[in-house]
Amino acid sequence: MTSTSVGLSLIGLLIAGLLAWIGFTLSRRKAAEGSAAAELEAAGITAAAKSSAELVRRQAEEEAAVLRVRAEAAEQRAEEIRRAAEDRASEVRREAEQRASDVRREAESEAQLIRDDLREQRLEMERREHRLTEREERLDEQHRSIEERQTELTAQLAELDRRKAEIRDLEDERRRILEGVANLTTEQARAELVASIEAEAKRHAHTIVRDIERQALDEGETKARKIITGAVQRLASEQTSESVVSVVHLPSDDMKGRIIGREGRNIRSFEQTTGVNLIIDDTPEAVLLSCFDPVRRETARLTLDSLVLDGRIHPSRIEEIYERSKGEVAELCERAAEDAMAEVGITDLHPELARTMGLLRYRTSYGQNVLKHLIESAHIAGMMAAELGLDPKLCKRGAFLHDIGKALTHESEGSHAIVGAELARKYGENDDVVHCIEAHHNEVEVRTVEAVLTQAADAVSGGRPGARRESLEAYVQRLERLEEIAMHHDGVEKVFAMQAGREIRVMVLPDAVDDIGAQVMARDIAKQVEEELTYPGQIRVTVVRESRATEVAK
Repeated sequence: MTSTSVGLSLIGLLIAGLLAWIGFTLSRRKAAEGSAAAELEAAGITAAAKSSAELVRRQAEEEAAVLRVRAEAAEQRAEEIRRAAEDRASEVRREAEQRASDVRREAESEAQLIRDDLREQRLEMERREHRLTEREERLDEQHRSIEERQTELTAQLAELDRRKAEIRDLEDERRRILEGVANLTTEQARAELVASIEAEAKRHAHTIVRDIERQALDEGETKARKIITGAVQRLASEQTSESVVSVVHLPSDDMKGRIIGREGRNIRSFEQTTGVNLIIDDTPEAVLLSCFDPVRRETARLTLDSLVLDGRIHPSRIEEIYERSKGEVAELCERAAEDAMAEVGITDLHPELARTMGLLRYRTSYGQNVLKHLIESAHIAGMMAAELGLDPKLCKRGAFLHDIGKALTHESEGSHAIVGAELARKYGENDDVVHCIEAHHNEVEVRTVEAVLTQAADAVSGGRPGARRESLEAYVQRLERLEEIAMHHDGVEKVFAMQAGREIRVMVLPDAVDDIGAQVMARDIAKQVEEELTYPGQIRVTVVRESRATEVAK
């Protein structure tokens, strides 16, 4: 309303000013033009002024109305804001009162809990005080009883001391009487008693040990014989193993001349190409092939068979047939190794080991085919391992590979056991399998049961009837010569050739040969055997020097 009044006042001032200006103008025009024209003009001016004033008044009234509407809206907005503020204040007041009420209830609840806890603690303290009071009373009673018991014990100890003194006096008197009767002091009697008890205990312990050892030997020998017998009975194999044949049959004796060729050209070319000696003698319709390598000898045999069948024998043809025969022998060796592995049940053998095993198809030992010997040994070791509760796969693998070194003994130095062990170790075989290979002839000390089973399987396969052939006379002569070499040394009491000539056991006199002399004698015997005899494998020389004490119980 204040702003409206101010607007109206301004409009009134403007109208008053306008009227004054009109009056001043009329007065001036009256003076210049005359009163009639002035009046007319003044009337027009007055009318114009009135219309302008009316227009200004209407505009002022409109502006005043707008201002009034705005003022009323402002007052309404202010009223709404005031009411919203009052509502918000009341809501905040209610929330505050509610929160205060919640806090008060929580405080009262916590206070109640604290009061309950204090009440429980007070009751617990009262119970503890009661128990402590009862315990103190019991302790007082126990203390009184202990004091009484201590008094009694003091009296009893005094009585015991008196009795101990009496007993000592009696023991001293008895000892004096015994010493006088036995003519021995106490220490001497104690020593004799201890010695007699110790001797009796030793005799009793020795008797028990001897009985246990005898029982263990009897049961072990019976069980071992049963296991080996069962394995041999279950083994299904030929009684006589095939041997490599080095004889080539000819259709007629005229073929010998064609094999020799003009001035021996064909036979020289054959021997240079194959590395095998071709022996042509008076044997009808046959020639002989001689070579230390059985694979090379078999390759030469296939080559000569093909040449005889073909009929064209000349140096270039010999070389062509020889190359083809080498491929055939390699295929036969691989097939033989695969068949052997399938029969034994081994599928994860290294390819190089499998190729080496195939070479044993043409290798024999005293007439026994080595590859078949390995198959038999694997089956025997597996059966014995199953009887003993061991791993049959490990034992079969060790027995199957134990003679693999025989395929390479002419290419490497050392015995076939050591060579085979190195080959198996090179191609990632298990340490237990390698030990079975290197220890099957006792060249390395046996450390595992699997190695012992490998030795047993090797001996059973090689020692069964018909497995191996050797000249009995040559065998006996070799054993006799071994014993004769050892007996010629001074101080030797007895000599035994053991394990088919693979070991010499020399018994020497302990007074004539000392420990250093025994070592020197073993080395000398081994060196003399190496120089004088030819034998397969190795021969162990063992010199035994022992002292014995013998007494007769009467």
